[in-house]
Amino acid sequence: MKEKQKAFLTLYEPVHERFERFCRARVYNEMDFRDLMNDSLLVAYEKFDSLKSKEAFLSFLFSICVRVLGNYHQKKRESRIPEGSAHLEVWDRNANPQSHADVHYLYEGLAKLSADQRESIILFEISGFSIQEISVIQNASESAVKQRLKRGREKLMEILTYESSLKIVESHG
Repeated sequence: MKEKQKAFLTLYEPVHERFERFCRARVYNEMDFRDLMNDSLLVAYEKFDSLKSKEAFLSFLFSICVRVLGNYHQKKRESRIPEGSAHLEVWDRNANPQSHADVHYLYEGLAKLSADQRESIILFEISGFSIQEISVIQNASESAVKQRLKRGREKLMEILTYESSLKIVESHG
């Protein structure tokens, strides 16, 4: 038991920050990211013996996280958390207030994308996964992942451009 725990922690510690960023971005405005992390890590620890390659550990975590989140959505389908009820927490001593705002608006924009587009962008742009790895995680073809990335980026650009222009108008009006 101790050996399993030590092996799990040895693989988890170097990827903790990437996994946390993925969870924060993926559940923005839906649920507390810590709940998603805890639930995912519990399942990952229970299924740790099924991990075939240590190099695939982060992908293993993300796949479990995606399934845990899917189960959450399935259970909560009729009683959705109202939009705007969760707040982004950014803990970075080196960040300035403007970058906090930028991260907030980015996550807010990501939350407005479809789940598949949001997940693809987070996995590719924030977590650094390849298109091939994302296709495995999302159980989709590589062309589907590329299309999600393309459409998601376009939609995100549209959302962020539109909302920033509204903020400028509001501040001058």
